[in-house]
Amino acid sequence: MKWTQEAWLSIQPQFDRITQHPFVQELMNGTLPSEKFIFYIEQDGLYLSDYGRLLTGIATQLNDPFHRKEFISFAGENMDQERELHAAFVDQINPNIEPTPACLLYTSHLLKHLAISPIEVTLAAVMPCFRVYQEVGLYISKHQHRINNPYQLWIDTYSDGEHIDSVQRVEAICNTLAQQTTPAIRAQMLKEYQTSVKLEYLFWDSAYKREKWVL
Repeated sequence: MKWTQEAWLSIQPQFDRITQHPFVQELMNGTLPSEKFIFYIEQDGLYLSDYGRLLTGIATQLNDPFHRKEFISFAGENMDQERELHAAFVDQINPNIEPTPACLLYTSHLLKHLAISPIEVTLAAVMPCFRVYQEVGLYISKHQHRINNPYQLWIDTYSDGEHIDSVQRVEAICNTLAQQTTPAIRAQMLKEYQTSVKLEYLFWDSAYKREKWVL
């Protein structure tokens, strides 16, 4: 079994909690209050500003020229796709928005690994951002019943062939690096993969609660 398959199977209880979260359930049913969705979009915009730097940074640390090219492509194509999706729902992101504790925790987690961890661990930490969104999109597409869902464009973006292709490409790179590294590094990869899945949950949860700093 490939490493990313093992990693994905290891977090099924956590993923089940994500799909059952009110944010995802109400998004699927088209009943999510617009202010919660806009709050999520704004936080996702902040997340993506660091995410783009993360993908570019990963590219600079990869030894294989093809792998570097792929991550440069992800940093360009995926970011463009995300910005277009955001623009479809929000005319302009408020420049004064600050990251929630959950958003800051997630981006800091990823950028920390880019700065100090082996590239295999950094790559494992970013994998859930690709895979969880694909699986949430596919889950909603399979289970939704509402016609004319106001969030259908978001759902279609993460369940269509283009995003699935990106997930398969990035997982192929991760599997190659996992196969070539040591058991100790693979164990660390799994730990950080699982941590990122937990942070994905916190990101949805913070958006649903419209999380604010207490001080």
